[in-house]
Amino acid sequence: MARLVQSDLRTRLQEWIPKIVLAPSVASMLIFVYGFIVFTGYLSFTNSRILPTFDLVGWHNYWRLFQLPTWTIAVQNLAIFASLYIAICIAIGLSLAIFLDQKIRGEGLLRPIFLYPMALSFIVTGTAWKWLLDPGIGIEHTLHLWGWESFHFGWIKSSSMAIYTVVIAAVWQSSGFVMAMFLAGLRGIDNEILKAAQMDGASNWNLYRRIIIPQLRPAFLSAFVILAHLAVKSYDLVIALTGGGPGRATELPATFMYSYTFTRNEMGVGAASAVIMLMTIAAIMIPYLYAELKEPK
Repeated sequence: MARLVQSDLRTRLQEWIPKIVLAPSVASMLIFVYGFIVFTGYLSFTNSRILPTFDLVGWHNYWRLFQLPTWTIAVQNLAIFASLYIAICIAIGLSLAIFLDQKIRGEGLLRPIFLYPMALSFIVTGTAWKWLLDPGIGIEHTLHLWGWESFHFGWIKSSSMAIYTVVIAAVWQSSGFVMAMFLAGLRGIDNEILKAAQMDGASNWNLYRRIIIPQLRPAFLSAFVILAHLAVKSYDLVIALTGGGPGRATELPATFMYSYTFTRNEMGVGAASAVIMLMTIAAIMIPYLYAELKEPK
């Protein structure tokens, strides 16, 4: 009887110990992630200023948000930044993956080199590229010292070109990660299919266009979702590189949200912009997750 009780107790402990260990993490996630998401959504319907208040004003903050020229500029900048960032990262990542998939010598050395930028924080990337692109201390200054006086590259100081410097820095950081995703997809393609196509006389161009690229659809989709998510929530890279300037030239929704919440003391409007950003990311993520769940294993 005692052995039966001990065995039953041991079984219950084996069932409950994992739950007890995970409980603090789950509780913290529910409170500090989903709890604050709900709280931010609530604040977007209040007249909160420097501190949260609970006086509901309905959709006033959202109406006011879309009337602000600064928000319009931030959305336009996001459209430029996200479209170029995603397209260039995918193009460079796919090209590098195809290059490395040729079983070239030194592949083991090149892979970490291409992936290294992703190990850096966006703050470090922004600061480093700010030094490189600043006409007073960066590439332009160096080339002037070497005697190339006619060289000028002042994009970071130009209101019409500064957003493209953010694209350059972001692409440099993320394209290696996209390369790794495509390389994993290329290495997962059945070689027998490729050999059969080559025996039928398919050229390399047709091989990639008709067989390889279509089979990389999951990698393309994953890369798009991850890059779009990074583009929408880009904040630290912009702050470190341009500070949102010159003027509002590199203002993005994330920098708008921070400035209106903590600098202008318009917490209700800032919360409304945060909810719009969340809805944008959800509109990207939910169809992707739904497709993944529906896909037969």
